[in-house]
Amino acid sequence: MRIPLIAGNWKMNKTVTEAVDFITQVTDKLPAPNEIETAIAAPAILLKSMMDANTGDRLQIAAENCYYENEGAYTGETSPMALKDMGLHYVIIGHSERRRYFNETDDIINRKVHAVFDNKMIPILCCDETMGRRESGEDIHWVVSQVTAALKGVSPEEAEHLIIAYEPSWAIGSGKSASADQAEDGCYLIRQTVADIYSDEIANQVRVLYGGSVNPENVSGIMNKDNIDGVLAGGASLDEKTFLQLVQYKK
Repeated sequence: MRIPLIAGNWKMNKTVTEAVDFITQVTDKLPAPNEIETAIAAPAILLKSMMDANTGDRLQIAAENCYYENEGAYTGETSPMALKDMGLHYVIIGHSERRRYFNETDDIINRKVHAVFDNKMIPILCCDETMGRRESGEDIHWVVSQVTAALKGVSPEEAEHLIIAYEPSWAIGSGKSASADQAEDGCYLIRQTVADIYSDEIANQVRVLYGGSVNPENVSGIMNKDNIDGVLAGGASLDEKTFLQLVQYKK
């Protein structure tokens, strides 16, 4: 049984004070992790303070990104080894904004996936599509190619713990979410791609999330789809009330 995961991605938002206040307001209102798992991914500068404020086991604190080397002359980068040492479990890899603004290639993303697994953490691997490719009927090839490239050299034992987020870039931050059926189509395709690479058994263990203008109004419809195991929310995760509304979605 795949446990649903409701995850927030804060991007470059919040101060340390704001982040700690958020954590203290939500932690005792979240469900048990064996029912619904919850996570907040935040900038590296906030993570230690959030970890210290996060009492109990109901909320996972995650990183938004990391580098593919553990140490070295890489000014400004975040070491996956250091994230593991802090006690983090999840790291977002390959977000569409990293691809677009920081020119991350499929090869870079693949190396980061390996670095996260090598440090005994779990990547939340994001795969993208553009509205133009959806309109021209090429979205299937786009999504498949990104998943395939990111998983190059990843062992079956590692893959069964993987989380993949389907995030159409045209929906991220636009207020225009994919319909529940569109989201299901993308997530189903991802699961079938994992099955083709590995096996049906592993594909049925992988959790597939949808990300892209998720909000309290559309989350229930999205979460009612067979191949969608959770959401990766942006703006809706910045406010304590709306994040809790996402977590408390009704099937």
